[in-house]
Amino acid sequence: MSTSAERGRRRTLVAALLLLAWGGGLALLVRREFFQGSAARLTEAALRLSPGAAYYMVEQHGQRIGFASTTIDTLSQGIEVTDYFVADLPLAGQLHRASARSVVVLSRALALRTFDVQADAAGAPMRVTGRTEGDSAVVYVMDVPGQPADTQRVAVRGPVLVPTLAPLAVALGETPRLHKTYRLPTFDPQQMQSRELALTVRAESVFVVDDSARFDVVARRWTSARTDTVRAWHVVSEAGTGFDGWVDVQGRVVLARQAAGITLRRMAYELAFENWRIARDAATVAGRDAARDILESTAISAGVSLGAATLPRFRVRLRVRLTGVSLAGFDLDGGRQSLVGDTLLVERRPAPSTTFSLTQRAPEFLARFRAELAAEPLLQSTDIGVVQQAIAIAGLERDARRVAEALNRWVHDSLKKEVTFSVPNALQVLRTRRGDCNEHTQLYVALARAVGIPARITTGLAYVRGKFYYHAWPEVWLGEWVPVDPTFGQFPADAAHLRFVIGGLDRQTELLRLIGNLRIQTLDGRR
Repeated sequence: MSTSAERGRRRTLVAALLLLAWGGGLALLVRREFFQGSAARLTEAALRLSPGAAYYMVEQHGQRIGFASTTIDTLSQGIEVTDYFVADLPLAGQLHRASARSVVVLSRALALRTFDVQADAAGAPMRVTGRTEGDSAVVYVMDVPGQPADTQRVAVRGPVLVPTLAPLAVALGETPRLHKTYRLPTFDPQQMQSRELALTVRAESVFVVDDSARFDVVARRWTSARTDTVRAWHVVSEAGTGFDGWVDVQGRVVLARQAAGITLRRMAYELAFENWRIARDAATVAGRDAARDILESTAISAGVSLGAATLPRFRVRLRVRLTGVSLAGFDLDGGRQSLVGDTLLVERRPAPSTTFSLTQRAPEFLARFRAELAAEPLLQSTDIGVVQQAIAIAGLERDARRVAEALNRWVHDSLKKEVTFSVPNALQVLRTRRGDCNEHTQLYVALARAVGIPARITTGLAYVRGKFYYHAWPEVWLGEWVPVDPTFGQFPADAAHLRFVIGGLDRQTELLRLIGNLRIQTLDGRR
């Protein structure tokens, strides 16, 4: 049995992946969400696209941590875009090297044709390759060393544009106009439905960009040799989520902000890469540790201590005040949570003692929970391996409540608790038996759906050691939506879980606007 301190430490570590996933790259975006656009508009934008390379210094809270680049090449039959990212991410008191390289081939109208994404974080490599099948589907293969390749086919309607090129399409289609909102229809294979994404031009400004450098032999570092004045527009996706950056008239990013206080600034190659390498080597020689931990830098301090080093798992009531950010659009009110103004009350309710039988579900029930019972691209509830495991866990039990609890216990006991740097994939998690809150949640939801229990993913904040950290956990339908936490072994989850979002990765990006803005004051709590 783990000690309380060990559980608290584990809880802190596993909460980090959600944040890291937000900064994850093209592999996630290519699989999850594709932009469709007017063929004429995209063709016009492509004609204005110039070959070349842009280099970026990667900073976190003003400290240089890495390097990134984007290269565009025109081919005889299309366009090739290569993105590269490398950074030393501070996590849990240690530096973790993370790198990713993606090569995307587009048609002359900027429609996706093929992609090859390779990522490696903390020695955990992953590769995703894929192609489009006409204008009707995208097929991709996820390859993790030591595991069978996972192939998925996602239906689309019409040509698709990778999301990282959406700001480029906005800038190249016409000179961006202030306050204008550009609407791009998108297809989300996680939800198997189309939806519209809005990109709004909020401001226009002028930036001074360093476009060449010289080496200062005294300071032993590169310094600016020549600058260029660049006109750019601030483009932000709806609700403050997703893309948030400044784009020039050629569609190239000048400055972009990401999660965890990470910023990308365009500059000359020597300033972006060579100075980072020099600083990194000097830090290695000096033996310096991470100056600021990603987890700690994004934790939200609670205004009042609840009187314990680690919040007890049996806390049944928690009331907090949420300020500093608009709460519109979040799933804060409903079920065991009630929101009045800026005050949120969360109460831990016992799960119903008896629920429905898994062998006697009415057609109305199946229709009502069609979405919460369906398989999704990375949530393979109909896969034979997932189904067999779910049946084995359930055994002869048919009461949904008892099966849901058995699934929670099995996932908690069977998965090794460790921070991972990959997109949560239920089938892969079942094979590897390891991961953090996202992997636990993804596998639990797949297993629950496999035996006929409606289940969904929720994300928000979890309290530990005087702070709230980002976390994911499932909810299952047992006559009402009941939050459970297989990561921490809680059934149901305690009141220290503040749900902000219901839904998969496509909705979890909405949590980005909380970082650096949300303030939480704990008003009272009860064990």
